[in-house]
Amino acid sequence: MMFEGEIHTGSVTQSVAMDCVDGAGQTLSLDADLGYSTTDPYAVTTTFHTGGGDVIWTFARDLLIRGLTSPSGDGDVHVWPCLDASGQAVVIVELNSPDGELLVQIPTKDVYRFVNRTLSAVPLGSEGDYLDLDALINQLMAA
Repeated sequence: MMFEGEIHTGSVTQSVAMDCVDGAGQTLSLDADLGYSTTDPYAVTTTFHTGGGDVIWTFARDLLIRGLTSPSGDGDVHVWPCLDASGQAVVIVELNSPDGELLVQIPTKDVYRFVNRTLSAVPLGSEGDYLDLDALINQLMAA
């Protein structure tokens, strides 16, 4: 059993309350989990819990780290620091797909906590030490 924010066998999970922001600036709260695993040390996942089921996005951990302090990303994922309507520090994550886009804001303190825990599990720059290349090759060959 995994508890909120627990590091367990090479993984980190953290439940967060995110606010989805629409084009008019209105927000809707959404429960989500941030995830990290040493089996994919370069990536983080965001699992959005919706009424229609879970939606999972995977993107570079480095992008999330850089987005804490400056605008980062190109392509489908952009991350940048900001203030919400009440002046609280948040991290904005913009996700784009052929089906549309989603803009969420996450309290900066929650993102920092998650990132610091991933860095405790796998320090920045040592991700390659955690890759099992044989397993990766087998996985690619099976696909």
